[in-house]
Amino acid sequence: MRQRHTLLGLLFFLSIITYIDRVCISVAGPLMQKELNLTATDWGYVVAAFAIAYALFEIPTGSMGDTIGPRRTLSRIVLWWSAFTSITGAVSSFWSLISVRFLFGAGEAGAYPNSSATISRWFPATERARAHGVVWMASRVGGAISPFLVIPIQIAYGWRVSFYLFGILGVVWTAVWWIWFRDNPKDRPGMTQQELDEIGPVRPGSNHSLPWGQALRSKNLWWIMLMYHTYCWGAFFYLSWLHTFLVKGRGFNNTDVVAYSWLPFAFGGTANFLGGIVSDHLVKRMGLTWGRRTVGMVGLGVSAFFIALTGFTDNKLLSVLFLALGYAGSDFMLPVAWAVCLDVGRKYAGAVSGAMNTAGQLGSTLTSLAFGYLVDQYGSYNAPLVPMAVMTAISALLWLKIDPTIQLIPEQEGHSDQKLPKAA
Repeated sequence: MRQRHTLLGLLFFLSIITYIDRVCISVAGPLMQKELNLTATDWGYVVAAFAIAYALFEIPTGSMGDTIGPRRTLSRIVLWWSAFTSITGAVSSFWSLISVRFLFGAGEAGAYPNSSATISRWFPATERARAHGVVWMASRVGGAISPFLVIPIQIAYGWRVSFYLFGILGVVWTAVWWIWFRDNPKDRPGMTQQELDEIGPVRPGSNHSLPWGQALRSKNLWWIMLMYHTYCWGAFFYLSWLHTFLVKGRGFNNTDVVAYSWLPFAFGGTANFLGGIVSDHLVKRMGLTWGRRTVGMVGLGVSAFFIALTGFTDNKLLSVLFLALGYAGSDFMLPVAWAVCLDVGRKYAGAVSGAMNTAGQLGSTLTSLAFGYLVDQYGSYNAPLVPMAVMTAISALLWLKIDPTIQLIPEQEGHSDQKLPKAA
C-alpha cells in the first residue's frame, strides 16, 4: 500500500472526529435550547459565533500551514478544538455558550485548509479531487453517526457528558499524527522513490507566504470565494439547524431523529466520494476547466432544487429524503471546490483554500442568523429554506466564471492569472 493512502486514512479519521464534534451541538441543540431558555434567534447567534470565528481565523491558520507545515499546525488545531469541545459541556448561560463556541471556531479554523495543503504535498494532481472526496465523505460519516452516539449518551447522562467525552477523540488522533506524519513525503520512513516519482515535485518548507496584493487582483479568486460563500448558505444548515428543524419544524422525537437524521450525511458522504472520482475522470476526458465546472454546476443545481422542494411538504419521511438529496447535490460539488484551490493555488494551497473557506463561513454566519430570525418572524421553519435554495442556485451559476487553469501566483512569470494547461 502506498504511504499516501495511509496518510489519507489519517485525514479520513480526522474528518470524522471534526464533524462528530461539530454536529454534536446540532444534535444536542433542542435540549440545550430548552435548558438554557434560548429562542430560535438566540440559537442563531450561538451557531453563528462558531462560523464567524472560523471565518476570521481561516486565512491566518491556512497560511500557517504553508509556512511552518501541516504537521505542527494541525496538531495545534486539533488539541485546541478538543479542549473547547469538552468545555462546551460546562456552559451555564447564553453568553458563556457564545464565548465557548467562538473560541471553538477560532481553534478549529484551518483544519481543512491544512488537510488540503497536505493533499497538495502528498498527492499528484490527477488524484487530488478523489482524495478530497474521501476526506469530505469522512466528515459526513461523522455527521451520520453523531445521533447514534450523542442521543444515547444524552438520554443516559445528559447532553453535557457527550461534549466531555468527544473532546478526548482529538487528543488520541493528534498523538498518532505527530508520530507518523512528515510535511515532506521524502522525509517519511519507508517512502519509496517510485511513490515520490508518482507524487511529483514537492515544495514544502520554504516559508511560502501568499502575496495577497497580487492574489486579490485575480478575478478568479473572487469568483471562487463568492461561489463558496453562496454554497454555505445552504450547506451550513445541516451542521447547525438540521436536528432543530426536524424536531421543531417536522415534529420528530428522539426515536425519529436517530432513525432518520443520518440520511442526509450518508447521502452526502456517498456524493462526496463520487464527486471526486467523477471530476478526476472528467478532467482526463474533458480537460481541467470543464472537468471541474460540470461537477460543480450539476451538484449545486440539484441541491437547490431539493432544498426548495423540502418547503412544499410536511411529510416527515419526504422532508428527510429531500434534504438528503439536497445535501448529496452540494456534497457532489464539494471535493471539486477544494481541488480547484490546489489547481490555482499550488504552493499557496493552504492560504487559498483558507480564503475560500473564510468567504464560505461568512455565508454560514449570515444564514445562521437569518434562519433564526425568519423562524421567529414568520413562525415557520419553511421560510428560511427560500434564501437557502436561492443562494445555492446562484452558487451553481458562479461555476461558469471559475477557471481552474489560471494560476493565481505564477511561479516564474511576474504577472497574475497565468494560464495553466487545460488538461491535468
